[in-house]
Amino acid sequence: MPLIRIHPLPLGALLTAYASAGAYTDCFTTAISRTVTHAEFVEAFYTGRLFKLERWLLRVFLSRPSTDLQARQLAAGELNEFAAWRVEARAPDQVLMCDIGGLTRSWLMVAPSDVPGHTRIYFGSAVVPAVNPVTGKSSLGFGFTALLGFHKLYSRALLGAAAALLARPRW
Repeated sequence: MPLIRIHPLPLGALLTAYASAGAYTDCFTTAISRTVTHAEFVEAFYTGRLFKLERWLLRVFLSRPSTDLQARQLAAGELNEFAAWRVEARAPDQVLMCDIGGLTRSWLMVAPSDVPGHTRIYFGSAVVPAVNPVTGKSSLGFGFTALLGFHKLYSRALLGAAAALLARPRW
């Protein structure tokens, strides 16, 4: 498995607005030893085995089906909704997805690596705090806080799975 590291959000990251607004944000990165397009990364991320399990769960429990073709169309910029997400923002090198409930964001970005001919891929998340209508205070909630360790582990695994796919000759 590739080395996945926690990384500060790079300049120009679409996820930065959430970090600035006080949401929980994270950013994980790894390098691929070849040039990878953003579309290749998005497709690999959403069609990998691990994410297919999440897609299956979304289909079964939330009636939100998705296909590999839809993942490819999302990656190519031809589709703005996928499974339980919609595109919130796009740039040539990144995409920011919002979940159907509006509380979480997923972000995928590619950038040239320091090593010529290599690509750095990034995956990050944001969790928007909910405001308690009685107290007016915002909080991430007990559920997210309790599952934060799992979230970080799962995020690393998702990025690692996409990186492993991208490292295969097929891509």
